[in-house]
Parts: sequence; structure tokens; C-alpha cells
Amino acid sequence: MKIGIVNDIFLIVESLRRAVVSTGEHEVIWTARSGAEAVELCARQIPDLILMDLIMPGMDGVEATRRIMHATPCAILVVTATVEGSVRTVFEALGAGALDAVDTPVLSGPGAELGIRLLLTKIEMVGKMIGLNPEGIGRSKTMPLGSINRNGEWLIAIGTSAGGPAALARVLGTFPANVHASFVVVQHLDSHFAPGLADWLGHQISLPVRLATEGDVPTPGQVLLPSREDHLILNSNGTLSYTPDPKEYVYRPSIDAFFDSIAAHWKHNAAGVLLTGMGRDGARGLKKMRETNFPTLAQDQTSSAVYGMPKAAAEIGAAARILPLSEIGPALSRLLRSGPSMNRLP
Repeated sequence: MKIGIVNDIFLIVESLRRAVVSTGEHEVIWTARSGAEAVELCARQIPDLILMDLIMPGMDGVEATRRIMHATPCAILVVTATVEGSVRTVFEALGAGALDAVDTPVLSGPGAELGIRLLLTKIEMVGKMIGLNPEGIGRSKTMPLGSINRNGEWLIAIGTSAGGPAALARVLGTFPANVHASFVVVQHLDSHFAPGLADWLGHQISLPVRLATEGDVPTPGQVLLPSREDHLILNSNGTLSYTPDPKEYVYRPSIDAFFDSIAAHWKHNAAGVLLTGMGRDGARGLKKMRETNFPTLAQDQTSSAVYGMPKAAAEIGAAARILPLSEIGPALSRLLRSGPSMNRLP
């Protein structure tokens, strides 16, 4: 991969450069000492991946991520001194379109080798995500916009990736604490950050947010998030569980795997929503939900931090409605108010 490095400390830049080129598989095409310089360099030569620091003089990494994703979008991995010590800023960067985050490897000492290995693992994962070949692109036949109306109980299944935290806060923030629907969100994120995401999101919305455990049942008025990198799925008895299969899925947890399980096992009303994200995960599963006659929504290009997953859904006809982010929450609210007699998206 062609990689850009953004950090204002020369020794860190050099350490990252050496780590990146050590495998012989990557090339550092430019380095930047500030967010503003990164924006300028990216406009001249877009890399496959940017290693982005957060705290820099002038324009910080969050604003640089936001501007790059708007003007010259590419994969961005946050590499900062301490992820745990910068949780709020990390989630701001993820909301602006960064894919993931990792601690800056130490330059020497017993932790140096481990830190470099973790960084290279993240880079390899990003490479797989952005290098996936499109599969089955083509518009599906027109499907009805209906939902399966069984007993009025609603499950809202949401999938998202890059740009997801901010989009989730916007959509879920439209619902009151007493809403008669359960929410399960699959966000592409290292399981190390799952507790931080639950805490951060819980402070942005009225609904309680917690991590899903084995055997949990979706509960009205509550948001559940995956707690590990195995796939979160719904079982035939209505409980949630984790599975390592399919092992070949690059995205872990996989949105496709969760949407597929809903189409196969959910016995009540459900809606599928695919928000901003890089890659194609979720599109095929959303299509399966639509073919099972569940209402499906996808975010539009203009409001997406990264128009990858929603675009893939649009290309294969998986989404019954494609809406700006600001309209997705209200559309879901109208769907919930319509009651069990409702069989079409408002």
C-alpha cells in the first residue's frame, strides 16, 4: 500500500516509517508535520492509507480527517500516543471518517516489538478492507417496501463503519428513552474500544447503551453493541450470541452476518439500516432482509462520511429507501408509530 504519515514529532515519523517499510509490502509516499499539511499533500497525491496523529499544532487530526474525507477520501488509521487517554478525541476522529485507532508504537524497550506488530496488523486489516473485490454488483428486482408484522415488537438493526459514531448519535438521538423498539448496532471497531464507544454513545443519546453478552435478548428502549470481534448473530430462539464463523469474513464483527441472522430468525417486526462506512459489508445482508420483506434504509452519499457500504447497498437494490442522515431517525420513528398494521415505509 501507498501510505502517508501525519505526526509533528520527527522521531515518531521515522519510527512509523521504518515499521511500515519493514515488511517490504508498503511504501511511504509522503509525511506531514501538521493536519493542514496533510490535507494539502493528500490533495496532490492520495495514498491508500494515512496514519493520522490526533494532537498537532494548528489543525488537529480530527479536523484533518474531516477535510480529507470530504475532499479526497481515503482510508485513515488514527495512530496516537494513548488511545485510552484520548477516547473522546478518538471517537471524534472515527465519527469524521477514520476507520480505526491504535497506540503509537514505542521507539525502544520491551513493548516496542509488540507495538509495531499491532500497528502492522491494523494496516494489514485495512488493506484487506479496501482491497475487497466487488461481488455481485447489479440492481436487484424491485421488492416491496413492506415489513413482516407479527405482534408489533420492533427491532432496529443498524450497521456502520467509518464515520459511524457521529452518525449513530444523530440517528439514535431522535428516540426518547421510552421508545417501544430495541436497537442492535454493529459498528466496525476493535473490541478494545467497544466499552469506550458504549460509554461515549450513552452520553450522546437518551437511550441506555450497553455491550451485548452471550444469551442477551434485544430489549425495547435499549441499544446493544458487540463486545468482541466475533460475529454477533441472532439465534432462532431470539437470543444473541457470538460466533467465529464465517472465519473468512474480513469484517469482524460482520454486519452481513448479523443482518443474515435477522432475516433467518427474527419473528417480529424489524428494520435494517446501513450507515456510512468503507467497503461493502452489510449490503448483501441488507438485501436479504429486504427480500424477507423487512423495511430497509441506507444513508445517502452527501451525508455519508464515507460512501462505501451505503453505495454498495444502493448498487444491488438492498435499500428500499436512501435518505440523508437527518431523515433516517424520523423515518424510523414514523415506522414505529404506524403500529403492527403498517406494511410500508412511510
